[in-house]
Amino acid sequence: MLHTDVCILGAGPGGAATALRLSYLGIPCVLLDKATFPRDKVCGDAISGKVTTLISRLDPAMMERFHDLGKQVDVWGIRFVAPNRRALDLPFTPNYVREEKQAPGYVARRTDFDHFLIEEVQRRPDITFLDGTEVRDFQRTTDGYELTDRSGEHHISCKLFIDASGAHSPFSRRHAGLPLEQAHHAAALRAYYRGVTDMPKDNFIELRFLKELTPGYFWVFPLPNGEANVGLGMRTDVMKRKGINLRATMEQIIREHPDIAPRFKEAELIGDVHGYGLPLGSKKRKLSGDHYMLVGDAAHLIDPLTGEGIGNAFYSGFIAAEQAEKCLQSNDFSAKFLTDYDVRVQRVLGEEMRLTYQLQQMARYPWLVNVIANIIASNKKMVDYLSAMYTDFSLREQLVKPWFWVKMMLRR
Repeated sequence: MLHTDVCILGAGPGGAATALRLSYLGIPCVLLDKATFPRDKVCGDAISGKVTTLISRLDPAMMERFHDLGKQVDVWGIRFVAPNRRALDLPFTPNYVREEKQAPGYVARRTDFDHFLIEEVQRRPDITFLDGTEVRDFQRTTDGYELTDRSGEHHISCKLFIDASGAHSPFSRRHAGLPLEQAHHAAALRAYYRGVTDMPKDNFIELRFLKELTPGYFWVFPLPNGEANVGLGMRTDVMKRKGINLRATMEQIIREHPDIAPRFKEAELIGDVHGYGLPLGSKKRKLSGDHYMLVGDAAHLIDPLTGEGIGNAFYSGFIAAEQAEKCLQSNDFSAKFLTDYDVRVQRVLGEEMRLTYQLQQMARYPWLVNVIANIIASNKKMVDYLSAMYTDFSLREQLVKPWFWVKMMLRR
């Protein structure tokens, strides 16, 4: 039996971030994952400014090591394409300078980024990392939780269990009571291509809202060596109601869409097309209980509009680690004490996801997306305003207010 105060299941961005933050707080932990690293993880591969900001705060030297990887591309903004095919390039910062040392965002294959995080974990002597260890059973005890792996080699007891095991977490479903709800869930496909042409300047990531897919979208994200992460995502209930086959739809878009097909004429598919599920943060849920917390995808913290999950996983991991420190200082692991974790996640991430869910609801109407795109495209000040919204939440809140768009139309 291995005894530890804190045990984390899942060594993706959420679990690794939790373990690293605990280590820098001087708190040992055990980190488990059923995979052996490096391993692939189906994802859009976008790394937001949330992640790099938190890494820089934790250890600037870690951020330097990330820059030195050479397996990521700098991302300076987003290209939105409305159903009427009107393109809008929105920088992450107004009047940005491409030569700045640190970009606002990045794209890196999850194989590379997750392995980078694992190497950082392995630098820390107070993190016991056990990969290739699949947990078979969770047992609630009087003092916390007891975990047993399928091989029977590892038996781990802990005072605090942190589940960061992803979108299909058995603990989240069976023990914490977070069911899969189709209205708050999305299905997505991801493929890697080499040789896609006409990529946006400065590695802007590209989101295309097609009439037949709204509120879902088709994406093209740049990767090193002339490669791209290409995918298609849609809310599960809408997909089933419309009878859409995602794989067939994605193939048809790449083969026939007048703007997209020419860009893929000479492109080469690398490997297979993979599907995955996204439990969206479009509904407030209970993320903790007696002796446990949920982090990242296991906590259903994926952005309802963009499908971005790495940043929210990272943020929730830091919050969980800091809550764990308070639990250990007070020797209190009760559901009541751990409610502070839920409160802080809601304050830091919940309001943002509430807003993006409202934007997702607006995106159901292609005509409305077209109207908004037309307003923005003809208003340079509006582009600067939207760029400022990436770092100013109070400005973003204006997006769901009808009078905001009326004023924008009057200023044209």
